[in-house]
Amino acid sequence: MPLDPLLIKFVLIIGLSLFFGLAFEDFHAHTGLSQPGGIRTFPLLALTGGLLYQLDPNRRLLLVAGLLVLGAWLVVAYRRQLRDTGADQPLNFELVAPICNVLAYLIGPAALVLPPWLVVGITVAAVLLLTGRKRLHNLAQRMPIGEIVTAAEFLILTGIVLPLLPDRPVTTLTAITPYKAWLALLVVCTLSYASYLLQRFIAPARGDLAVALLGGLYSSTATTVVLARASAAEPMHNAATQAGIILATSIMYLRILAIVAIFDPSLAIGIAPATILLCVAALALAGLQYRRAPGRDSISSTGKGASPRNPLELTAAAVFAVLFVVTSIATQWAENHFGALGVNALAAVVGFVDIDPFVLSLAQGAGAMPLHALTSAVLIAMSSNNVLKAAYAVAFAGWRASRPSAIALVVLAAGGVAAAVVA
Repeated sequence: MPLDPLLIKFVLIIGLSLFFGLAFEDFHAHTGLSQPGGIRTFPLLALTGGLLYQLDPNRRLLLVAGLLVLGAWLVVAYRRQLRDTGADQPLNFELVAPICNVLAYLIGPAALVLPPWLVVGITVAAVLLLTGRKRLHNLAQRMPIGEIVTAAEFLILTGIVLPLLPDRPVTTLTAITPYKAWLALLVVCTLSYASYLLQRFIAPARGDLAVALLGGLYSSTATTVVLARASAAEPMHNAATQAGIILATSIMYLRILAIVAIFDPSLAIGIAPATILLCVAALALAGLQYRRAPGRDSISSTGKGASPRNPLELTAAAVFAVLFVVTSIATQWAENHFGALGVNALAAVVGFVDIDPFVLSLAQGAGAMPLHALTSAVLIAMSSNNVLKAAYAVAFAGWRASRPSAIALVVLAAGGVAAAVVA
């Protein structure tokens, strides 16, 4: 016998409101402030909101009336609090408490009409924002105004430009539309920006392999250059730095797989076995190299101190957009004139520049090749990029210092080519 849907929603209301109330009380227990609401009040508010919605689901007048009563109660509570505050005491007033009370009230009707994942997500987000107050304030104080302005500019361009762009080809040279080109830019920049923020503001102060991991999520090529330079500057950290170079490449496989999955799930399924296998192999090689580090050495201060460029800067975004369009045109031309062999040759070339635009152009239909041919092209591009990184490692750190990472990258490249041949 299936469970009653209303029973499930009732349990959801109780559970989420109790969770929210517990976080609210724990937060104010640490601040020493006395605020209305808590582990008993929030479930009562949520039940009241849900009940008033059920009694009048069409006009929702009862729900609005309850919200007005709650607002009046909060006003009275704060007026009394201000009246009882002595002249020599600071005013104890903030908007977090009333907002939390209103949100607790709305959990009830939201659980009745919204998908469960959305209600759970909203509640969890509210708890994280509530309990992460100190960290968020510290992050805001450390964030330069220039970073905020850059992010704001990018969001404005994205919110205004993306909906206005046509989703149809504007030239016969490529099947990629302006909308798809901008969407690809948005996805790649968003992923890189998340890694950029983690590296710059949240990464541990001590150098460790987290630097290489986050760097691989941002750009494994740029991370290889940074770590190779660090290896040359501080040879005593070479073993850990070489492990970091290999680790960054292992994350590159997962990054490409995630980006492809957003635009072409079938292609992602096609490249998944090889990319996951290569990622595991890279992780194993990085682990073996890291075990050679004396006393589990850390990545050098030179490597951890290098800050990547903000991927949301308009110049960086414009360069990516141009590369994406040029690569998509080149891909379609190569396929029209030389077939899959031409696209594979182009894949080997773009690996020495930037593989993201090429891979995204394939995922968005720049070439109408069969799945196995697309899979081979992606794997060849990643393998070519590994050869480039091996060359960078040798160029910046020297053969003797970079030998572990260079050999590992060439081995991974050979594995990718082998997988492309049998795809």
